[in-house]
Amino acid sequence: MATPGRVVVAMSGGVDSSVAAAMLQQQGYEVIGMILRLWSEPGKADSNRCCTPDSMAQARRVAARLSIPFYAIDAQEIFHETVVKYFLEGYTHGTTPNPCLVCNRHIRWEFLLEHARALGADHMATGHYARVVHDGEHNFQILRAVDRQKDQSYVLHILTQEHLKYALFPIGGHTKPQVRELARRYGLSIAERPDSQDLCFLAGDDYRNFLLRNAPESASPGPIQNRSGELLGEHGGLAFYTIGQRKGLGISSSHPLYVLKKNIATNTLIVGIAGELGSQELFAKNVNWISGNPPAGPINALVKIRYKANEAPAVVTPLPENQVHVRFEQPMRDITPGQAAVFYEQDVCLGGGII
Repeated sequence: MATPGRVVVAMSGGVDSSVAAAMLQQQGYEVIGMILRLWSEPGKADSNRCCTPDSMAQARRVAARLSIPFYAIDAQEIFHETVVKYFLEGYTHGTTPNPCLVCNRHIRWEFLLEHARALGADHMATGHYARVVHDGEHNFQILRAVDRQKDQSYVLHILTQEHLKYALFPIGGHTKPQVRELARRYGLSIAERPDSQDLCFLAGDDYRNFLLRNAPESASPGPIQNRSGELLGEHGGLAFYTIGQRKGLGISSSHPLYVLKKNIATNTLIVGIAGELGSQELFAKNVNWISGNPPAGPINALVKIRYKANEAPAVVTPLPENQVHVRFEQPMRDITPGQAAVFYEQDVCLGGGII
């Protein structure tokens, strides 16, 4: 009996990708495990959560347990050039970038997919909490995961129809506790391994320290002002602050103050009280519509402005040159340049762009 095909699983040594590999094997796929060796700062390779020696060893053990081939691919140079530099340049220019979006687009779904296809793979799978379905006509769709607390469709909004015809997300229909239980049933030693939280290349360090070491020009002091232009203090570099931030401003005030804006041209940090925070609209660029085509006109959608943010109702209006205008029903406090605005219609992820 023919197998469903050959699939490369992007493995990390964690429970999610390991269970994804085991599930696909159970479903009859010919499974190949593949892990990427990513860039780390000199001397910090043991702390890069995506590819520490321990993570590599864990992934190899899982592959051995499943009796599947396993390959480690060196992606250090392309990861640094594509992802780390994007992170550094974003902060240096006053935005708050999300490097996971760039990693998913260029490292996983270009670089790794090319390696998977070179091995004759019909599909590539990851341990993301999301679902991919065919809409019954001509397009693939990304749906939110069953486990809304773990849903990762936000960071997958960058995928195109060309990507999705290869994509499998085996665990998207399960909750995290169910995934851990499956790991126990499959006899995988990583069943209780804790989830990773921080950016892999930060190696557990604060991003400000990483910037000081790798982009010291980001630590350029400048004035802190209110909207009226009154000088309130001095900041240590716009890169060290984000929209909505309250703590760490170093300003004495009778009212709590928040970061309202970063003026790159004058290197000025604008702060104000809570009532001044927020906006009812945003513009986003580099928009990817997962269907392949933007809507013909304005649409009502739910919009997330950060990975962990709650979605909010808004009208999304397509603009020329892959841009959109988003107008929310209510003001949003933490609209942050550099983050992604991602659009949903119920469970369907429509796409998104960079604020």
